[in-house]
Amino acid sequence: MPADLNDYFKKKNSGGSGNSGGNDNDNRTPFNMDPPDFMKNLGKKAGLLYVLIAIVVIAVIAKAFVIINSGEMGIKATTGKFQPTPMEPGFHLFIPFIQQVFIVDTKVRIMNYSSSEDLGEVIQRGSGIKRNAAISVLDARGLPVSIELTVQYKLEPATAPQTIATWGMSWEDKIINPVVRDVTRSVVGKFNAEELPQKRNEIAVNIEEGIRKAIDAQPGQPVELLTVQLREIVLPVKIKEQIERVQVARQEVERTKYEVEKANQEALKRAAEAEGQAKAREINAQGQANAVKIEADAEAYANKKISESISGSLLNLRQIEVQGKFNEALRENKDAKIFLTPGGAVPNIWVDTKDSQKAVSVAK
Repeated sequence: MPADLNDYFKKKNSGGSGNSGGNDNDNRTPFNMDPPDFMKNLGKKAGLLYVLIAIVVIAVIAKAFVIINSGEMGIKATTGKFQPTPMEPGFHLFIPFIQQVFIVDTKVRIMNYSSSEDLGEVIQRGSGIKRNAAISVLDARGLPVSIELTVQYKLEPATAPQTIATWGMSWEDKIINPVVRDVTRSVVGKFNAEELPQKRNEIAVNIEEGIRKAIDAQPGQPVELLTVQLREIVLPVKIKEQIERVQVARQEVERTKYEVEKANQEALKRAAEAEGQAKAREINAQGQANAVKIEADAEAYANKKISESISGSLLNLRQIEVQGKFNEALRENKDAKIFLTPGGAVPNIWVDTKDSQKAVSVAK
């Protein structure tokens, strides 16, 4: 505290003590105007302390500082002119009334193009989601079609001051929205409405490539495009009904083809079974024929061997034996009837007499 201020307090205290002697209120404690001890020791430095305190108070009242969070960037403007270097997340001071700090979001942002039913949903402020009406497109024949998209993007931090200086704080509606609508109309307008569901993937790729090319062509590359998702293609009612009829017809054709193929398979199966049965019968007949032939060949071979084994002497002997049996039969009955039955090399003899009990069979 300055020396003259200390003298002032001392004089004030001494004057108060002198006046209290003749006063009736001698028992009252005099008011102590002495400054604190730490201020007495400051001397001339107290003025500097007052200045610092005044600066802090003014800074608090005028809010001459800003805190930038992660996912945000600060843009400092001095007398209305943006500084080219963005302010990183953290604590920053600026001069009130001369400088101003604008905070912009650099996190991933989403722009949805939805039907009127979805527009009624409440989106939390600061969520980074913008909702626009679905994109109305005329197909190659002039029929109205609605396209629903979801676009993800984010502001390029390094060029944020230049982007805000050029496009303003509503940069999304000036950069993203017009490009998305123009590219979508250009791509979808080349097709007929009934072709869109079948060529959905091709259309989605063409839309994303067109939007990315247009965004990257912006001067200074203000925005980084992340993804473009084709969510829905809303067709006119008549086109939808036509497509449904075509789908039903195609399903009927496919069902007929399936039934024809199934019938062909069953016919082939039955033909294969019949062929197998015929083959089995043929094999069986062939086997029987082979068996008969083998048996006949065996019998012929046996007869051949038998005929080869019979000599002239053996035949003469057998004839003598047969003749002897003839004679014996005739001796017993002169009226007997003698029958010769085949019996190989030597015939069998059957003697028929009047008495059935005397019938004699003469074998070889």
